[in-house]
Amino acid sequence: MHPFQRHMLHAVALSRQGFGRVAPNPCVGALLVKDGSVLAEGWHSSFGGDHAEIAALKDAARKGVNPAECSLVVTLEPCSHYGKTPPCTRAILEAGIRHVVVGAEDHNPQAAGGAKFLSEHGVKVECGIAERECLDNIADFLVWQRERRPYVILKLAATLDGRIATRSGQSRWISGKEALLQVHELRSLAQAVMVGGNTFYTDNPALTCRPDGSAPAPTQPLAVIVTGSLPEHPENFTLLQDRPQDVIFLTNAEQAKSRTAGLLRGKGITIWGGEGNYLAAGLEKLRQACGRQVFYLLCEGGGKLGLSLLSEGLADELRLYLSPKIIGDAGAKPLFDGLCAENMAEAMRLRFTWVTPCGEDMLLQLRR
Repeated sequence: MHPFQRHMLHAVALSRQGFGRVAPNPCVGALLVKDGSVLAEGWHSSFGGDHAEIAALKDAARKGVNPAECSLVVTLEPCSHYGKTPPCTRAILEAGIRHVVVGAEDHNPQAAGGAKFLSEHGVKVECGIAERECLDNIADFLVWQRERRPYVILKLAATLDGRIATRSGQSRWISGKEALLQVHELRSLAQAVMVGGNTFYTDNPALTCRPDGSAPAPTQPLAVIVTGSLPEHPENFTLLQDRPQDVIFLTNAEQAKSRTAGLLRGKGITIWGGEGNYLAAGLEKLRQACGRQVFYLLCEGGGKLGLSLLSEGLADELRLYLSPKIIGDAGAKPLFDGLCAENMAEAMRLRFTWVTPCGEDMLLQLRR
């Protein structure tokens, strides 16, 4: 293990405090370390605000720490260009730092080259420390840069035997109070929330963001419904009555040209139709929708839509709230259905990135 491995993981955890608030910048954390001890730390906390390296240097100044006596540990290669803020590489040199430990290189052409610049100016630079964890940490940024679509968080809740609803379709509540509050926090960070047609027609969801568990937030995320059948009676659905201007239906080309689509558009509802795989095309289009930039899309299922996103490589992370409850009924609705693998070699493979308790439940984060 590299001597700065644990410090890099500390910096990754620190950087997550900026998740959802620094878009379209990546989450970055930085530490100043001397003789194995962390003397100062910082993270990128808001778009347009101090980068992590600058925040750590300011923390050092407040604490009377001399950065020149420390190693800088940073999750992403320091920038070497003028953007909303001056280049971090200049600040590092001016602080007298002679050793920089980098988690992941920056592949953004505009910001890359910081490690090379520092090396050319006599700084010892080590790259690739806890690289996978650091790349996972900026997965949202990489999706925006490379795929030009929102970063998709697939959220599902299941019982211990992998069921998301009883045989009759009843699912309230699989998860405990803490998990429900976390989901509303996710909604507050996302610019759009997506559900499938089955969830829309069965649950009649409001998809509102209520961070304190009661009152709706002033600004609500867009509501995206993926379905091959548009609702003929919009008056029966909460979303379509309360905030039609925030609703987008992703559907097939035939439905998008239907009389029902015309009636829904007349109420201010957006209808996007496409041939074949309209899900992938819709996600690209969703990057800029209804006058908003959509960086994060939270998909709240159900399992059929979730499996489609995973199968097509469109779910960037899965957050599964696992409840210590057992339904014990083969007829209850499964977490996923439709892959039909005949042997384990055909099973879809995911990897755990972290597991943590969430009240009475466990929260599992997985990636392809």
